[in-house]
Order: sequence, then C-alpha cells, then structure tokens
Amino acid sequence: MPTREEVIEAVKQVYDPEIPVNVYDLGLIYEINVQGQKVVLKMTLTSQGCPSARELPDMVRTRIAVLPNVQDVDVQLVWDPAWNPSMISPQGKQILKLEDEY
Repeated sequence: MPTREEVIEAVKQVYDPEIPVNVYDLGLIYEINVQGQKVVLKMTLTSQGCPSARELPDMVRTRIAVLPNVQDVDVQLVWDPAWNPSMISPQGKQILKLEDEY
C-alpha cells in the first residue's frame, strides 16, 4: 500500500505548463486518501477556464498510478472551494516571488 507521503512526492512531479510550481505547492490538491491499493485524490485548477483542464488531472493520475502497489487511482476535479493565490505553499510563493503579496 502506498503512503500518503509517496503520493505527495509523486504529485509534486506534476507542473502546470504555464506556472513554474508543482500542483501540490500551488495548492491545487485538496484531499488525498489512500485506501489500501486505491488512491482517491480531490484537486482543482486555478480557474474553470484553465487551458490545462484536461491534461493536469490525467498527469496527476499517471504519476500516482506508477507507484508500487497502486491498483486504482480516482482523481476528482472539484471547484469548491475555489482556488486562490493564498493557497500556494510558502515554497511556491517563494518561487513565484509572492511572499509579500498573499
């Protein structure tokens, strides 16, 4: 069974093509549940009109699916709560030079 930490590390390998910060540090991942060999993940996008709306969830799913002992991955795209820049991690804010703004 994968650990939550292994899932997080896998997700941190996925980047929005337009932003130089991984989706985890962008604050796009809302929930990670490891249920035996199944991983259920809830995520959002920066906006409903995001140009990467189709590819980012698939990229996250693919990264998790290659982890040892993962048999099923359910990536759920949600819009509530709406994403905003305050959700970016301190590391992400540092990369984007936003530390004083949010």
